[in-house]
Amino acid sequence: MSREREYGTESVVYHPSRSFVESTNVWEFMRTYDIDDYAELIERTTSTVEGEPQSGVDWFWDELVDYLDIEFDEGYDAVRNDADGPQFTEWYPGGRLNAAHNVLDRHAATDAERRNKVACIWEGEPGDVREVTYHELHRDANRVANYLESRGVGTGDTVGLYMPMVPEVAAILYGCFKVGAIAVPIFSGFGVDATATRIADSEPRVLFTGDGFYRRGDHVRLKADADAAIEQAGHVEQTVVYDRLGLASDGEIPWDDARDDHWAESVGAADDAYETKSLDSSQESMLLYSSGTTGKPKGIVHTHAGALVQAAKEVYFGMDLKPADRFFWVSDIGWMMGPWSLMGTHAHGGTVFMYEGAPDHPNPDRFWRMIDDHELTQFGISPTAIRALRKRGDEWIEGYDLSSLRVLGSTGEPWDPESWLWFFEEVGGGDTPIINISGGTEIMGCFLMPLPIQSLKPCTLGGPGLGMDIDIVDSDGDSIADTHERGFLVARDSCPSMTKSLWSGDERYLAEYWSTWDGLWDHGDWAQQDEDGFWFLHGRADDALNVAGRKVGPAEVEGAAMEHDAVNQAAAVGAPDETTGTAVVLYVVPDPDATVDDDLRAAIRDTVGAELGKPFRPREVLFVDALPKTQSGKIIRRAIASVYRGEELGDMSSIENPEALDAIEAAR
Repeated sequence: MSREREYGTESVVYHPSRSFVESTNVWEFMRTYDIDDYAELIERTTSTVEGEPQSGVDWFWDELVDYLDIEFDEGYDAVRNDADGPQFTEWYPGGRLNAAHNVLDRHAATDAERRNKVACIWEGEPGDVREVTYHELHRDANRVANYLESRGVGTGDTVGLYMPMVPEVAAILYGCFKVGAIAVPIFSGFGVDATATRIADSEPRVLFTGDGFYRRGDHVRLKADADAAIEQAGHVEQTVVYDRLGLASDGEIPWDDARDDHWAESVGAADDAYETKSLDSSQESMLLYSSGTTGKPKGIVHTHAGALVQAAKEVYFGMDLKPADRFFWVSDIGWMMGPWSLMGTHAHGGTVFMYEGAPDHPNPDRFWRMIDDHELTQFGISPTAIRALRKRGDEWIEGYDLSSLRVLGSTGEPWDPESWLWFFEEVGGGDTPIINISGGTEIMGCFLMPLPIQSLKPCTLGGPGLGMDIDIVDSDGDSIADTHERGFLVARDSCPSMTKSLWSGDERYLAEYWSTWDGLWDHGDWAQQDEDGFWFLHGRADDALNVAGRKVGPAEVEGAAMEHDAVNQAAAVGAPDETTGTAVVLYVVPDPDATVDDDLRAAIRDTVGAELGKPFRPREVLFVDALPKTQSGKIIRRAIASVYRGEELGDMSSIENPEALDAIEAAR
């Protein structure tokens, strides 16, 4: 019997103990402000309650600054100025601060215990381990800041990070913050064209890169791709090369004496003292790129105040960070969760764990061994990665002590119940909450986020995050959350971390997010609140499959297909159909031991039909060796659908394995 059928998809499977609830950070917040339960907590922090002056979005984001000890150099005049509407809200106007002071300087300047606390534990794929204290990280960030200023970089200039996932990425990020430069993280798995596109758009004067990094035992060389991208895009005047593989010091990579600096000889030789700049609250801190469905990627603009308070809030309340915790979220610095993890954890003087390589190298037990070895307390990962690890077998997790884990996390895409329950039971031991979050690069955080005080159903996202005025609407923009129907996820108000615009300008920003309904942020997700108040996502709204007038999310079809033992991975897309309007087409990565034939196709179709109903049985089941994915493990369904329909692919810069598209085409 499957776990899904054993529990039932509507069952509450996690009930936090009273002692655990009363130990959480969010419970302490509720006691401080006389808030009795979760429903009142969300109402008090997202809606102004009549007769209750201490309520609403403005009250929460004002109170949060003091509650989380966010230090402003100069106090702000108001919580926000929204005279130009929610689209262009200015948060904390008149205030001055620097994110680097809050996440680094103040910890390094305190007593010896805090200064010498480990800020980052890092493990390389070959097994090498480093620990970096706040004092050491502070000195390195100061060196980065002094180096940048020596190269003429100042407030408002952009600086690129095309780096391997090593502790130095934190020093570079915070060094940029210190001088007021705008950090531009670029995913280390991008090839030349994708990297060049981001360099051409952001125009960094300095680019930090590395000679390479390890991935599944092999060397992945970055420097040659960085050189080619610079040649294609221009703008970069200076490149700093970190010697991860020893290739730079051995002279085994291309080198331009006029442009290239060795990290050790440039940043490493710089002064380790620097006075961090005081900046306006709305000063840009980062430019994070998100792939668009067509055209070039979107440059998402974040500020010092906004990114800081959002990440600090979510890690503290949602992930329940404690002083002795060791926080690990699987990510690259080029994805939002990289800066989010660093800033959110370091705002509270916590310890971040970073890993360089592949999740299944040398074996599929790599994550479980690291959790055991380093006694990690929070562990965040994508649903796709868990699905892949689950399919490798329970034997890889057996024998490891994962009892240090207090909170699990996930993001990126909808879950299937079977994999959620495996994560909950096998990794979390059946008593560890899964904080399944959803928001995005555009808000440097989450619209939806369970809190550790809540009971959980499989796959739920809990409800709106603290201070996030979120709703579900129909095609006319009318709220339907209480009807329990599926609709469109929207924000009815701004939040401090919401992008202030796109780097390319306001026109695209307004068109992307504010043009569907008047005054509502259209997030593009298909959402639902069930009868018990639990919120769920069913995929991107434009991915929804409308079969004979009934809509289903692709993740639901995929989850149903994976009930069949021969299905390792699956991706569902829609295709035009004369009878039903849309038909389901299912691409399947079969188990290596499966016999691929028409009998298996029929069996998979029947499995989906039994789970979801006959209308949703796939019209076609096509077998492939791999599905196109991002480095973070998300299946790129729109690429699969475009190939199947013979349409233009649009921006494919986030794809890790472009060769998979050839297999998709061949299967068709």
